[in-house]
Amino acid sequence: MDSHLESIEEQEKALENIKHKLALLPDLPGCYLMKNAQGTIIYVGKAKVLKNRVRSYFTGSHNGKTQRLVADIRNFEYIVTNSDKEALLLELNLIKQHQPKYNVLLKDDKTFPYLKITNERHPKLEVTRRVLKDKAKYFGPYPNSYAAHQTKKLLDRMYPLRKCGVMPKDVCLYYHMGQCMAPCVKEIPKKTYEGISQEIGSFLSGGHEEIRKDLEKKMHEAAEDLYFERAKELRDQIMSIDALMEKQKITTADNKDRDVFGFAVDKGWMCVQILYVRQGKMIERHVTTFPFYGDAYGDFISFVTQYYSDNPALPKEILLPVAEEMDHKEDQEKDEAAALLRSEHAESAGTHDPVSAAELLQDWLGIKVLLPKRGLKRQMVTMAIQNAKVSLDEKFRLIERTEERTSKAAERLAGALGLPSLNRIEAFDNSNIQGSNPVSGMVVFVDGKPEKKEYRKYKIRTVQGPDDYETMREVIRRRYERVLKEDLKRPDLIIVDGGKGQISAAQEILHDELGLFIPVCGLVKDAKHKTAQLMKGDTYETVQLARDSQEFYLLHRIQEEVHRYAITFHREQRGKSMVVSKLDSIPGIGEKRRKMLLKHFGSLRKIKEASIEDFRPLSIGDKLAKQIIDSLQDEEP
Repeated sequence: MDSHLESIEEQEKALENIKHKLALLPDLPGCYLMKNAQGTIIYVGKAKVLKNRVRSYFTGSHNGKTQRLVADIRNFEYIVTNSDKEALLLELNLIKQHQPKYNVLLKDDKTFPYLKITNERHPKLEVTRRVLKDKAKYFGPYPNSYAAHQTKKLLDRMYPLRKCGVMPKDVCLYYHMGQCMAPCVKEIPKKTYEGISQEIGSFLSGGHEEIRKDLEKKMHEAAEDLYFERAKELRDQIMSIDALMEKQKITTADNKDRDVFGFAVDKGWMCVQILYVRQGKMIERHVTTFPFYGDAYGDFISFVTQYYSDNPALPKEILLPVAEEMDHKEDQEKDEAAALLRSEHAESAGTHDPVSAAELLQDWLGIKVLLPKRGLKRQMVTMAIQNAKVSLDEKFRLIERTEERTSKAAERLAGALGLPSLNRIEAFDNSNIQGSNPVSGMVVFVDGKPEKKEYRKYKIRTVQGPDDYETMREVIRRRYERVLKEDLKRPDLIIVDGGKGQISAAQEILHDELGLFIPVCGLVKDAKHKTAQLMKGDTYETVQLARDSQEFYLLHRIQEEVHRYAITFHREQRGKSMVVSKLDSIPGIGEKRRKMLLKHFGSLRKIKEASIEDFRPLSIGDKLAKQIIDSLQDEEP
């Protein structure tokens, strides 16, 4: 059931308001702000053409996680800008100001560590995650805390800056170890600190080879003078430098600092990989995985923008991938009408141009942003993309392992219900808004794992208005009449979304009409629309399951999956009705001609742009052709 905390009337009013506002959207660049029922901004996006981008959210079906965002939208606002660059910067500022629920998920909340030489009379070296305008010198960012602290550890041994937080009254152990100049008891000239600071800066900026040679020379001199302990200390420092600056497989001759980006998407998730190249050597990588809600490349650019707003120390150059062709694997429809709708949706949404995105970032950051197509730089980007794909694949394989563990949860659930086994579960959920476009979905779990090839969708044929019980009766009847007729595999348990009323409706059809005595249970939700309890069909008693148990988690997954599947189908049907209604409202256009027109031209936009002569092969006269074109053009704001 598609229930929400808001009333049906409020929801209908909000959707009607959105429909009117969509007609007024301008053909201009800018930012849009999506709001939920409480008026809270939940998503901020940018667009080259506001009209096309915003409309795309409310037209046709959506893949991945975007459906969750769309389900929450009850209103929107937009701000027109003079250029794409202004839209990019405005989007960044709006996200920072409002912290929208869905934008926050575009990146993790990690702040990267830096090395800092403090701006004090007696400076010290620190690891920090905050870059302030305090005239201190910052170096980084480092990909993780370990890398930053290891580098600091090496520099502490090489350069005798003070280590203490509060100046002591007497010298400490670091002075005796030669790692501090004891400013607590000695006057240290400012030029000495400036020299040390320059050497540290030179080391961290790639001058480590010269420093290594100098240390090696001093080590040999100490050994010749029989200062073996000093020679050993110098040798250890050289070994630490070698370990820290070890060459990687990819090394460029120009010794530039670069950040190399790659990304991959699958099942509504995006993985971004950053390869850190410092002084021409790839030293580390960082990976972030998050659900995305808009255009893949657009959300990738938003990630990059947010990343550099939070990590202001810039490399000399950034390498980005061109827009990779995305393979949307989930919820793909095979029928021709749905394919046409996806085509229409893609046309209205538009795509982000990688070249324009790179130019915007370059202009904003003030450094080179490249989209390499060949050579070593392209190999670097390809490596980042491949690593992103591997990380994303690993994420889903870990999920699959979790699903394997749920097979035992199915066994325990069978025990709790008093069933001999629970190999196959079939679950149902209905979706409609005040009776419009009523549909139902069925998902199948085998041994605790989803069997997506056996999922089924149902358009409700006989029910008028929002009658959930009659809808359940129709769907159960149609499903299990077919099971009997075609001798399909029967489930060990049927789960309906709801309580006593839905259970009774299902049992009435199964027992009284079809003579099938398959156990039925109902999944009852709490006020937050989350799985709350399991109700047995024979006694209507609640089955006591621990909230942290695997069997409760299995039920939660089943309920979330069947709800997602049903509501996605419902939105597809609403999207179809929104698209085809423009043709249906034209006198002389019935269902047959509507399908013929969509099949021949491919989309409403192409029908609208056609000439009168283009309709003649379809045996449509000039008068009707002109009426079709005029009616569609009248739809424009």
